Amino acid sequence: MIRLSLLDRSRTRTGETDSAALRGTVARARHAEQLGYHRFWVAEHHGVPGIAGAAPAVLLTAVAGATSVIRLGSAGVMLPHHQPLVIAEQFATLTAFAPGRVDLGLGRSPGFTAPVRRALRQTDGDFAADLAELRAFLSGTAEITPHPRPEGPVPMYVLATGTGLTIAARLGLPVIVGGPLLGADGAEALAGYRRAFEPSASQAEPWVAVSLDVLVADTAAEAADLLLPEAWAMAQGRTTGVFPPLEPVAAARAAARTPRQQQYLDRTVAAAITGTPDQVQRRLAELIERTGAAELVAAGSTFDRDALHASDTALAAMFTRSGPRV
Repeated sequence: MIRLSLLDRSRTRTGETDSAALRGTVARARHAEQLGYHRFWVAEHHGVPGIAGAAPAVLLTAVAGATSVIRLGSAGVMLPHHQPLVIAEQFATLTAFAPGRVDLGLGRSPGFTAPVRRALRQTDGDFAADLAELRAFLSGTAEITPHPRPEGPVPMYVLATGTGLTIAARLGLPVIVGGPLLGADGAEALAGYRRAFEPSASQAEPWVAVSLDVLVADTAAEAADLLLPEAWAMAQGRTTGVFPPLEPVAAARAAARTPRQQQYLDRTVAAAITGTPDQVQRRLAELIERTGAAELVAAGSTFDRDALHASDTALAAMFTRSGPRV
């Protein structure tokens, strides 16, 4: 059975405060639990005007207080920005409020801009060594014992690129992949992860989740419109260095775009899955079969929260009704 999860980046909207975006994330998590989603992921971004989610452990504590059964995950905490002990303490604390529901996804992406990287005191650390140290803290095998002690295990996941897959395989950790690794060229990289996987105390077999934008509407055109605000924000971020809040569909459609911005916008559209329920279900089935994924992490966002609510509902119905056809 394929697990279905949501990733919410706490995207801000034009005319909204950052706090409204965070409250929107909590409300979306509550709705996801009602719909039967397996897990709700949040992310870490620093100094990004269009994203309010900077502190996953804090945000997940708020989500924990608004939910009761859905699993809560970070996708992810950027390990180069933190000391492993501090992460262990934060997520152990979170387990006190949501015992048995906490998952720790970890990545190594740099800060969005040079000033952010300087503010984070970011250095070129050893990602594999930091992962191993963090796992030792969480499992109680390190030379010091962090407190509070986790109330049960805190599963770790790696947000993986090509190198990240190699590290995860060596440490026996599950992975979450997206972007180029979801294309035809990523098949060999995933196969390599599975071949090289070394079982660990926490993970006996290789395990893959796939993450991408997924948006559903009554018509293909409406679903494509839902993606437009995110695609336009991505194009602006790539070309101006400023990743802005989401704009209404009409504003994003009317915006003047350079050829380079149009290229980035088209790239975001091509990487997403949008359409009617039947169209999306067919494409998801093909993706899951090609990647052998055990979990789908749907990361879509749009300006209209009601439309996003409806998309989440339609996506959940595909899985609760019969699951994606594979």
